[in-house]
Amino acid sequence: MPVPIRIDFFAIVILLGVVQGLLLGGLFLTGIRAKALSNRMMGWTMLAFSAAIFEVFLCYSNYQFRTLWADNYAEPTNFLLAMLPYFFGYTRLHGHLPKGWRWHLVPFVFWCFYSVFWQFQSYDYKYNSYLDAWHPELPFRPFTYWLPEDPLHLRDHINDLTLVSMAVYIYLSLREIYRALKNNHLPFFTFQRVEPLTQLRNYNVLICLFPVVFVVVKLMFQQDLGDYVLGSLATFYIYLTSYLVMNHSVLFRVESTTVSENKKKYEKSSLSDDYGEQILQRLQAYLQEEKPYLENNITLPKLAQRLSVSQHHLSQVLNDRLNQSFFDLMASYRIEEAKKMLTDKAFAHLKIEEIAERVGYNSTSAFHTAFKRITGKTPAQFRGNA
Repeated sequence: MPVPIRIDFFAIVILLGVVQGLLLGGLFLTGIRAKALSNRMMGWTMLAFSAAIFEVFLCYSNYQFRTLWADNYAEPTNFLLAMLPYFFGYTRLHGHLPKGWRWHLVPFVFWCFYSVFWQFQSYDYKYNSYLDAWHPELPFRPFTYWLPEDPLHLRDHINDLTLVSMAVYIYLSLREIYRALKNNHLPFFTFQRVEPLTQLRNYNVLICLFPVVFVVVKLMFQQDLGDYVLGSLATFYIYLTSYLVMNHSVLFRVESTTVSENKKKYEKSSLSDDYGEQILQRLQAYLQEEKPYLENNITLPKLAQRLSVSQHHLSQVLNDRLNQSFFDLMASYRIEEAKKMLTDKAFAHLKIEEIAERVGYNSTSAFHTAFKRITGKTPAQFRGNA
């Protein structure tokens, strides 16, 4: 082997990311989590990221000299790295894949077949291919083409095609989130926590970093020499997903009532889209003006009565349009109110238990549980960091 194996900080980080991605992919694609279509999309996302960054690890660590048969094996996954997160977000919001979703797979499938032209080549060809991308200072070997390497002359544009794919799917993802927030009468950069919309927004805003870093890396480094930076960034997304899973993020929660069950539950409902929108607007205005969530004995029937709507229709609006149960809705508003009080000096003299009572909780433990689930911090930690 012309150069020694390189195992440094970046190599270890990327390799651990590969392992973590495989574990997460298995987690999302098996067991109870696999019942949610969005979780399955995230599972495939993790596997695609793992495949892509494992190739980066092989090249960066120089193990590619020992695995020449795997040269550029993950190139087709370039067309999955933004498409699958879009599928995840879409299915999390709507419960189903976008119409005509199979057409989105065409670039990936095409590149899989097209890769035959450079995969079915001699080891000398693959040796030179690796040197050209990662070690241009080393001497090349003579070789003979077994097949035309790039008959359509597309490989020179793989970075451009990858960037276009990323831009398109990030735009589509952000558009879906924008529409969902707009339907809830909220601006895109709202500070109000609306599950799972704000979590999806934050996750996708972070993904916007990828095409930016991609462009910078390709401009600064020759050939693929800077791909270890992209591999490290992809590893960061895998670690971030791991953190969200361990923190019981609502993004990956398996709801007790699935989308199909909700559709079956409401299939005979007389609620029209226009009337549902009226109920939603009336509900949001009432919550903002009257703050019924501060009452510790508020119930769904009571709230429906005050809005002059049926309990069944109100429940359907909460499930279909907000993706929340009545209790989740009350918790989100109560915790927002608690956050204001915990950061307001006017309430600094109040104990946590008193704040819990003021925002509508009879039980301090229930308040702590809801606060930690929604904010990721205990009330005391949140107040201490304010």
